[in-house]
Amino acid sequence: MPIIYALVARRAIILAEHASTTGNFQQVTQHILERLPEGDSKMTFVYDRYLFHYVTHNNITFLCLADDGFGRRIPFAFLEDLREKFEKAYSADRAQSAIAYGLNEFSKVIDAQMTHFNSDATSDRFRQVQGEIDQVRDVMVHNIEKVLERGDRIEILVDKTDSLNATSFAFRSRSTALRRQQWWKNTRLTVIIAVVSLMLVYFFVGAQCGFPGFGKCFVSLS
Repeated sequence: MPIIYALVARRAIILAEHASTTGNFQQVTQHILERLPEGDSKMTFVYDRYLFHYVTHNNITFLCLADDGFGRRIPFAFLEDLREKFEKAYSADRAQSAIAYGLNEFSKVIDAQMTHFNSDATSDRFRQVQGEIDQVRDVMVHNIEKVLERGDRIEILVDKTDSLNATSFAFRSRSTALRRQQWWKNTRLTVIIAVVSLMLVYFFVGAQCGFPGFGKCFVSLS
């Protein structure tokens, strides 16, 4: 599968993004952005059979999602190309002060470059950035190995978060049902006690004054 999603962000604030398909990768991306280290860095995160590649430069993160079979060379070449185009299009001040999705017109550039790199894996632009990719190859392999070792852990943490949310919802639902059930139980008990009390009073008074209209007491009063 080619590159299917890419974005530009300032820390956890997404400035522009484009996706060629639908999925829950936006949610996973948000988790990744919130946990990225400060400073310039390049890394890959594993999620299921997908790889999230990112490059952070001057506090701006360029991230893309691709299938694990697509390799690393094309995605990182794509990100470097995207970074250069973004820095030419926007000043540092504008990039650092833009609000969420405030530069989303750049999504057209993301779309165009995504199509270009997905369809032309041997482009000249590719060879131009190859030297830059080679410079970080050792670091990337080292980081990827670390991420792969905890890849299942990342996925489980996400799954556990979803599971905890579902469990919390189910617990609240059960608690509400139990409270409602207990309220009805208490209400029925109160009603039963009231009815029994009235019946006891009725039988007690009736035993003294006569059933069913308490005639003896009314006669004595008259």
